[in-house]
Amino acid sequence: MKSTRIDGMAADQPRTGARAFWIVEPGRGEIRPEPLPLLSGQNVIVRALYSGISRGTEALVFKGRVPPSELERMRAPFQSGALPAPVKYGYSSVGIVEEGGGDLNGRCVFVLYPHQTRYVVPREAVHVIPEDVPPERAILAANLETAINGLWDARPLVGDRVAVIGAGTVGCLVAWLAAAIPGCEVELVDLNPGRAAIASSLGVRFRTPDAVQGEADLVVHASGSPEGLNLALRIAGFEATIVEMSWYGDTLVTVPLGEAFHARRLALRSSQVGAVAPSQRARWDTRRRMQLALGLLASPALDALITGDTPFETLPTVMADLADAPGGALCHRITYS
Repeated sequence: MKSTRIDGMAADQPRTGARAFWIVEPGRGEIRPEPLPLLSGQNVIVRALYSGISRGTEALVFKGRVPPSELERMRAPFQSGALPAPVKYGYSSVGIVEEGGGDLNGRCVFVLYPHQTRYVVPREAVHVIPEDVPPERAILAANLETAINGLWDARPLVGDRVAVIGAGTVGCLVAWLAAAIPGCEVELVDLNPGRAAIASSLGVRFRTPDAVQGEADLVVHASGSPEGLNLALRIAGFEATIVEMSWYGDTLVTVPLGEAFHARRLALRSSQVGAVAPSQRARWDTRRRMQLALGLLASPALDALITGDTPFETLPTVMADLADAPGGALCHRITYS
């Protein structure tokens, strides 16, 4: 598969340094100078063009709401510092390989890296962005990889009635993927009626919680709220599966298992992107899964999921705003000069 290449890109700052966004304490971030290690071995220098804020997880991390038991498991691939703070956290960076990559030099790549202007990573950590995928859309790769893994865990069948509860970025991507399965009827459920236009652009039906159909063959929950999970249990049909994709941080969730859960023989299954779904694990690794996600980003319909765009310098304010009052935000894009 061909990939995007940008030649003749001059460095916009000295190679010896960079700037990075750090959470210095729960609820407060700042931009700090970041020294770069010397280029050696199989490492490459990447200059950032864009990064994406994965609002659900990053908001919980920003607020210091990671449970003590999960501090190590929640480490991002190139995280610096330690949770809860100070920590450099994030995993959706798009940039240009500037040096060290041989045939990769000048190519646009995706890296699971925090918000930073320039960084050094091993060559195997970069994923070349296909030629037909605009770099500014490629920030969705991490969320789409999560959605792919969630659908692998869910294992929908041809003709299934699928309800996706929560029209955040991941929920929208799950609904979009499921709608491509022949015969599947997909409903995207959310409290916010403003999500109806986005659902339409993705080719799926939109429903508010009070209007969603019952007796679903499969329910995927991605709202991040206990009320959404309770709704999932109510609308699932006999012997249906509910796949829980939300992560609640330190919030305790009450689930009404004393109601019809047992009588209807429901299955409640977790999904998390850190491990490839069991149904695919024998043949797929995380690199192959990421390449699949990047290839699927060729669809222009997915631009509807990027609902904001601000410069890197505004990140301390933007992250605080998104964590406290996200409004209608889905994926927020950070741009680098």
